[in-house]
Amino acid sequence: MSRPVRFNIHPKQADINAAVSMSEAPAGYPGEGFFTTNLASVVGLARKNSLWPLPFATSCCGIEFMATMGSHYDFARFGAERVGFSPRQCDLLMVMGTIAKKMAPVVKQVYLQMAEPRWVMAVGACACSGGIFDTYSVLQGIDQVVPVDVYVPGCPPRPEAILDGFMRIQELVGKESLRRRGSEQYKGLLESYGIQ
Repeated sequence: MSRPVRFNIHPKQADINAAVSMSEAPAGYPGEGFFTTNLASVVGLARKNSLWPLPFATSCCGIEFMATMGSHYDFARFGAERVGFSPRQCDLLMVMGTIAKKMAPVVKQVYLQMAEPRWVMAVGACACSGGIFDTYSVLQGIDQVVPVDVYVPGCPPRPEAILDGFMRIQELVGKESLRRRGSEQYKGLLESYGIQ
């Protein structure tokens, strides 16, 4: 008589309630069958949990991003399931790796083709500050060509750092005013980069 193989001889019952977390509702007034809040909170909640990243990977930081997208770290659990490679459909530009000065106009063109509102994350030392490549041909930080919202340091940064940077982007997106993009300060920022 053969007995079935049992891999886990001491099974544990999973506590699903402790493992599943829900996104916090915005401040508002709950009632019987309804909930009222302001429009900016609802739009911010929707935007921060449905970002579409565009990975612009040129070197080793791109490999770390691949690990972040894998099942162990699971980048998709943050609402970024759809990684796009068309700038017209994405709203988060993730620049990863060394950017040569010849590549700078391409980064700017990709940024300009993205739909508003758009955010930028510089991943790794090279994208943040040129890294170890303090040479005539390497751009010393992508903030010379496009405005950057979050910097993720490291050479290369661990997947946990990339996830932390993404969560900081989510905080920015969730709290951003609907009127920020039309403000004089934002227009002045874009004009300083030569963007109309």
